[in-house]
Amino acid sequence: MGKGKLAKFADMASYPHVFEYPYSVVENVPFELKGCWNERFFKNNHPIVLELGCGRGEYTVGLGRIFPEKNFIGVDIKGARMWTGATDSLNAGMTNVAFLRTNIEIIDRFFAPGEVGEIWLTFSDPQMKKATKRLTSTYFMERYRKFLVDGGIVHLKTDSNFMFTYTRYMVEKNHLPVEFMTDDLYHSGLADDILSIRTYYEQQWLDRGLNIKYLKFRLPQTGELTEPDVEIELDEYRSYNRSKRSGLQTSK
Repeated sequence: MGKGKLAKFADMASYPHVFEYPYSVVENVPFELKGCWNERFFKNNHPIVLELGCGRGEYTVGLGRIFPEKNFIGVDIKGARMWTGATDSLNAGMTNVAFLRTNIEIIDRFFAPGEVGEIWLTFSDPQMKKATKRLTSTYFMERYRKFLVDGGIVHLKTDSNFMFTYTRYMVEKNHLPVEFMTDDLYHSGLADDILSIRTYYEQQWLDRGLNIKYLKFRLPQTGELTEPDVEIELDEYRSYNRSKRSGLQTSK
């Protein structure tokens, strides 16, 4: 039998590469590694890459193995799931991987301007009812701008046609430079070692015959961002309960 939640949280509290700052803890409290992640934690000057809503951390750990010359930080609020990737990376002795347990809506409190080079959004909750909760909304793009380098890369990998379509409209509306886009990743010829890392949930969606979509674009620092005013067809299939792994809570 696997470990229970309490045991996992106890493990996480002792892990040197896990930082836990839920919303209630960081209110008006400065984060000591902000602007100093490379100097004080990673001990190098390698680019920093975030996986927001990392779930079990498969992408964070997988990318860390593929790119030892980059630093990776998985972010989510659900510590019991994050424990998997945190434990795997600790046992493997990986020095370029860390995890931050916090609410994604306050992600800009943890990184200084220009401190992050790339963002991965892997199977984020599409949040079909409210645009400001979507991790690819202009609401969040403005937050990412506070710490992403000018023209930094944002990757979206999703099973949700709604999320993919919304993001495509958002990118087109704001003339954000697109590096690559496909609505069927594993038949696009681009499913290389990086994109072929499969999360626990992704494999289940693939087994159900759902196409995986991928969009890679750049986010410049300048230019006003505007929400697309379009009607998008809602996802018809019943997805797994993403709300438990999205790491997104918004204040009322």
